[in-house]
Amino acid sequence: MESSLESTQGESSKDTQANCITTADEDLKRQKFGTRFLTDPKNVFQHNAWDNVSWDEEQEAAARDIATKQAQKAVGQEKRDEYEREAAGFWDKFYGVHSNHFFKDRHWLFTEFPELYGGSKSIPSEYVQQEQGMRGESGDFKSVESTATIHDHGQSQTSSDPSHLQHENSNGSQPECQISPCKILEVGCGVGNTVFPVLKTNKNPNLMVYCCDFSSTAIDIVKDHPEYDQGRCHAFVLDITDSTSQVPFEQESLDVIVMIFVLSAVCPQKMQKAMNRLSSYLKPGGMLLFRDYGRYDMAQLRFKEGRCLSENFYVRGDGTRVYFFTQDELREMFEKAGLVEKENLIDRRLQVNRGRQLKMYRVWIQCKYIKPI
Repeated sequence: MESSLESTQGESSKDTQANCITTADEDLKRQKFGTRFLTDPKNVFQHNAWDNVSWDEEQEAAARDIATKQAQKAVGQEKRDEYEREAAGFWDKFYGVHSNHFFKDRHWLFTEFPELYGGSKSIPSEYVQQEQGMRGESGDFKSVESTATIHDHGQSQTSSDPSHLQHENSNGSQPECQISPCKILEVGCGVGNTVFPVLKTNKNPNLMVYCCDFSSTAIDIVKDHPEYDQGRCHAFVLDITDSTSQVPFEQESLDVIVMIFVLSAVCPQKMQKAMNRLSSYLKPGGMLLFRDYGRYDMAQLRFKEGRCLSENFYVRGDGTRVYFFTQDELREMFEKAGLVEKENLIDRRLQVNRGRQLKMYRVWIQCKYIKPI
């Protein structure tokens, strides 16, 4: 259930593909995060993106006003029930149309989430950055809001220095998985744009990657992939909101759970229950790695009248849905699920279309939460 709003899609899949998808080789040529700041507004169209873009009160108020007006003309209850009831069918249709050509593999994963790398060898040079910023699905380096608060095992701090994102091992090597064998679950795996980079890059000989999706069509595409190895990967259909559905692993057996642009596609009333269940599968010391949409992201503000299902929850033209989070909402949800905050960052970036002279304000949230030992 990999959200097709993962890029900048509002109403059109073609717009998303045209504007936001780039190759990994192009990504590697981009400037490192933290080196490009807009000091003179007249120069905004000189580059395609700017780091650490703060919003003033006027811009924040305008965004709130748009969201309020959208909610005032929400979709009727009958249609909301239909979108919930037929959710799997909408995702099957989406993947039936786009197959495995819609998203690019997430090679930025190992910069933002080195926990996925595994083994004691060094990360390839193309994944090592002196300043660890966030990447969006287009591969661009993203900014972290200067007031982001990081809680590391209960110790909190506030920092305006992007270097707080640097990993503890400065020589580029990453720690072994917490224990061997290493078990990873990706929730909402889509067609495998996280799964296959992890299988290719993580050299732990005892690695097992479980991956699930709401869409049976997506899972069929994963299983048909030439790099799908049943000895290291198990793909299966799962509705994470259905407490009766079966999973191929035990309670407290997973080292890592990955959720990238997937929780936003779940009905808000079902999110907490789903997170409680997922948390139960993490072993003590296991970690949740999370990235999703932030409140007032450009994709939210672009929705037209008649697309709002409830506050900050929308349906797009293909019937799939998306929610836009705040840091506090996610913090409360994950802590209620019994997890401890290690990282909760808001990522604001100004992307521009120089040809069309357009400004695009993006908002993402990235989190790491640990199950206490």
